[in-house]
Amino acid sequence: MKSYVFPGDIDPAIMAIGAEPIPYMRTQAFSDINLESERILLDLIGCKGGRTIIYTGSGTGAMSAVVENYVTTRRKALVIDGGSFGHRWWDLCRYYGVEQIHYEVPFARDIDYTDLEKTVAEGRPDVFLCQHHETSSGQLFDLGKISAICRRYGVSLVVDVISSFLAEPLDMDALGIDIAITSTQKGLNIPPGLSVLFFSERLKDYPFAHKGYYWDFEENFSNLRRGQTPFSPATTLYLQLHARLKQLEAEGGPGKNIAEVHRRCGVFRGLCRQYGWDVPAEVPSFAITGFQTRDMDRKVFRGLLEQYETSIMPGSVPGFYRVSHMGLQSDEDLRLLAGRIHQLESAL
Repeated sequence: MKSYVFPGDIDPAIMAIGAEPIPYMRTQAFSDINLESERILLDLIGCKGGRTIIYTGSGTGAMSAVVENYVTTRRKALVIDGGSFGHRWWDLCRYYGVEQIHYEVPFARDIDYTDLEKTVAEGRPDVFLCQHHETSSGQLFDLGKISAICRRYGVSLVVDVISSFLAEPLDMDALGIDIAITSTQKGLNIPPGLSVLFFSERLKDYPFAHKGYYWDFEENFSNLRRGQTPFSPATTLYLQLHARLKQLEAEGGPGKNIAEVHRRCGVFRGLCRQYGWDVPAEVPSFAITGFQTRDMDRKVFRGLLEQYETSIMPGSVPGFYRVSHMGLQSDEDLRLLAGRIHQLESAL
């Protein structure tokens, strides 16, 4: 199977860890691994003096944890709803009874930042929730502009960077981000199952709420100080995460990985132009290419699976597909993929 779905094809050395015997986790050796993973993660995202929580759970679990523990302590949230993942912030705030300003952005469009600032000035939220990259459409939002607005009005910035981490340059401290969220199955390119929260040093003594037993921040912080988790972790995934982070550290940080993602993206977008596929995102992220085809019935999706054992991501809009640029993929892989999509589309 060839995968252009997150996390893409994974380094065989990382995959092999999943077949090894599972060690007991309540040991100093496991603690040391987790503490080193935290150190590398903070370095990769530019969060000096910060903390992490690594959950056994999906990115949505981590988003829920942020709303339970942090957003519920604030007076009002502003939510950027630019697609299915931005809408999830809105849904979580609604679920937990958080007052919010629902700021909708059309599919694959950029934010009107002048209008956004006006909305912030008039609505006076004290926490801002957004995606860096709205994965459902491929649209990349400008964190520099968002950060500047938040700073001018004293708004705490919380960002889902699940599909932009290690695909786009990110510096939490420079951007003034208080909490960022990622997960293992995208830029980190290991199997799904872990999510990571990054906390700015500014929140070191913040009085978080206690509204969720499993996701409780303070319980997780107190355990991580000794390199442990409060509940049974997905041990093998923690080991795969550590191995992947050591690879990135040996490469000198995120730069090489980001550059390679950008290069692959350029190759595939050139092929989109060749075959006449529009990329609708107004400011597309390099993490994926979302492109529009004539296939209104997902025949391309099914044909790739059935004929070529290849998977891409369908979107919510008919004929719209997404190809990830994470994981192991060569230029020839991308040329072969595009050719097969074109062949299947031409047969419609």
